[in-house]
Amino acid sequence: MLAVFLVTFPFFALIAAGYGAARARVLPLDAIPGLNTFVLYFALPCMLLRFGAGTPIGQLLDGSVALIWGLSALAVVAGVVVFTRNARIGWNDGAFGALVAAFPNTGFMGVPLLVALLGAQAAGPIIITIAFDLVVTSSLCIALSRLDGVGGGGAAQHGPRQAARQALRGVLVNPMPWSILLGVLLSAARWRLPGPVERTIAMLADAASPVALFTIGAVLARSALLARGHGASAAVAAAMGTRSDVPPKAPLADVLPVVLVKLLAHPLLVWALGQGAIGLGLPLSSSALVVIVLVAALPSASNVSMLAERFGADNGRIARTILWTTVATFFSFPLAVGLLR
Repeated sequence: MLAVFLVTFPFFALIAAGYGAARARVLPLDAIPGLNTFVLYFALPCMLLRFGAGTPIGQLLDGSVALIWGLSALAVVAGVVVFTRNARIGWNDGAFGALVAAFPNTGFMGVPLLVALLGAQAAGPIIITIAFDLVVTSSLCIALSRLDGVGGGGAAQHGPRQAARQALRGVLVNPMPWSILLGVLLSAARWRLPGPVERTIAMLADAASPVALFTIGAVLARSALLARGHGASAAVAAAMGTRSDVPPKAPLADVLPVVLVKLLAHPLLVWALGQGAIGLGLPLSSSALVVIVLVAALPSASNVSMLAERFGADNGRIARTILWTTVATFFSFPLAVGLLR
C-alpha cells in the first residue's frame, strides 16, 4: 500500500497545489479558462494521440472492454436518474447528477496516473472508456436533461432531440475524439509521424499531466470561491429583506448518494460485470478489467461542472460532488489498487 501511495501522492499534490494557488489568488481566477484550453485543445489530445499511435490496434478495438464499460455507464446513469429525482431534483439536475456519477476524470487524471501505476499497456482500455464517455454517456445525459423543458420555450423547443444535436456538435468540436481516432489510424497503419512533428507532439504530451492536475485543483478552488460568494450574496439579500436569485446550497442528501455511487457502486459494478463476462467466456483479459475498474474508481470529471452551468443545472451540487470525490479518492484509490493487485 505504501508503494501505491508513493506513486499517487505527486498526482494529488499537484491538485492540491492548484487548489491552493487559486484560493490564495496567486493564480488569478481569470487565468483558469486559459489553462483549461491549453490542456483540452493542445496537451491532452497530443498525449492521447501518442498513446493511441503506440498501442497495438487490437487493444484499441477491444469490444469486451467497450461492452463492459458501456453497460456499467448506462446502468449508473439510469440508476442515479431514477433514485435521485425528487421534488428538488428534476430531469435537468438528475441527468447531470448521473453524468457526474458515471463520468470519471479519466483524461485529466486517469491517463497519467494509471499509466504510471500499470505501464503503457493500460492506455488501450483507458482510451476506450474516454471515447465512450465523450460520445455516448455525455450525449445521453445532455439529452435526458432536456426532458423537463428547462430554459423556457417548452420541451418541444428544448427537448432531447435538440440537446442531442448540441451534444453531437460538442463532440465534433472536441479535439479529444479526433486525436483518439487519429491515434487508432496511425496504430492500424503502423505509421510514424515525421521526426519534428513527433517531437512537438511529445513535448505537448509531456506537459499534459502536470498542467491538467494543477488545473483540476484550480477549477475546484474556483467553484468553492464562487459558491462562497453566492452564499454571501444570498445572506445579504436575506438581511435586506429582498429576494435573491442565488439557489440554496445543495443539501447533503442530494450530494452524498452520488459520491457513494461514483466511488463505490461504479467500480464494483464494472468489476462484477467483468467477472461475469469472463465467466461466460468473453475475451476480456484480467489486466484490462483491472484498468477499467480503476478508471471507474477515479473521481468525477471536472468538466461536468462546466456542462451543468451551461445547461442551467444546479452547479453547486455538481461542484460539491466533484470536490468530495477528488478528496476522498486520495484515500480510496490506493485502497482499490491494493485490493485489485
